[in-house]
Amino acid sequence: MKKIVLTGGGTAGHVTPNLALIPSLQELGYEIHYIGSYQGIEKKLIENAGIPYHGISSGKLRRYFDVKNFSDPFRVLKGYGEALKILKTYKPDVVFSKGGFVAVPVVLAAKHFKIPTIIHESDMTPGLANKICIPSAAKVCCNFPETLNYLPKEKAVLTGSPIRKELLEGDRLSGLQYTGLSANRPVILVIGGSLGSVTVNNAVRKILPKLLPLYQIIHICGKGNLDQSLMNTPGYIQYEYVDAPLKHLFAAADLIISRAGANSICEILALRKPNILIPLSAAASRGDQILNARSFEKQGFSTVLEEENLTEDSLYQAISSTDQKRAKFISAMEQSTLSNAVDSIIALIEEYGKH
Repeated sequence: MKKIVLTGGGTAGHVTPNLALIPSLQELGYEIHYIGSYQGIEKKLIENAGIPYHGISSGKLRRYFDVKNFSDPFRVLKGYGEALKILKTYKPDVVFSKGGFVAVPVVLAAKHFKIPTIIHESDMTPGLANKICIPSAAKVCCNFPETLNYLPKEKAVLTGSPIRKELLEGDRLSGLQYTGLSANRPVILVIGGSLGSVTVNNAVRKILPKLLPLYQIIHICGKGNLDQSLMNTPGYIQYEYVDAPLKHLFAAADLIISRAGANSICEILALRKPNILIPLSAAASRGDQILNARSFEKQGFSTVLEEENLTEDSLYQAISSTDQKRAKFISAMEQSTLSNAVDSIIALIEEYGKH
């Protein structure tokens, strides 16, 4: 039987593309194991999918000063040792990495055993973890044509992002029934990312009095970010995190407000949903979400509202403007040549798994 190890973690964006590949890998007869951090978000998501999960030690590699910079290298070294042991025991034919710092020791351990590794870079420019992994990779998949300029030519493959098939199979009425919302008013779905976004959450909640006469709101606000004072507000439903029913909530949405993580925006594009992207600011990130959002704005897929310009008025105006231009946004998305990347990546896995 063919064997593969999947790895990646830290946020849902480092896990969901792996989840998108699993059904096709299973159809091809692969035995699948997953390596992630001890208690990261990936652990629950992968175990819920019925895939054997192995936790290893993980440390973050930072570009800025932090006292943890002195201890985290030892966590990475420990993770490398644990990854070596797992790969030696399991002997996979190939490794697929979606990135995140937990993937670094796994990719380096695979190189030690000469196991071919395929990695995927979602953002416009490679993050630090993938920069470390690229020299050890056989191929590097990416989402944006611009990314090819940042990758070794002999390794780079423009595939797009794997989209979970079930996301495209949502049912609007099921979404409305799940949330208890009405079919008579349009629905705005707010997604702050798997960890939530205090800035986006607060901005949305402040304009609820203006929004609720016109729209209903489904707010996925992140763990620990529920607002108890708004729990029984008619037309406003909030969740910390949504897993299986998410496809139905997407189907119920008429407009989406989201951060600009590459996987999230590729899912929104595949669903052809008018959207407002609020990228993480350059001060809070390496600026990748800003680049992602600008690319989508340039292609006519999205309205972009920079976090620095996020106010009650600017958010309300962005919602009104995007809603009025819905047909224009949908038309641009329907003409997009970006397609599901699952088949392209599976073909690479099959090719390198035979080496």
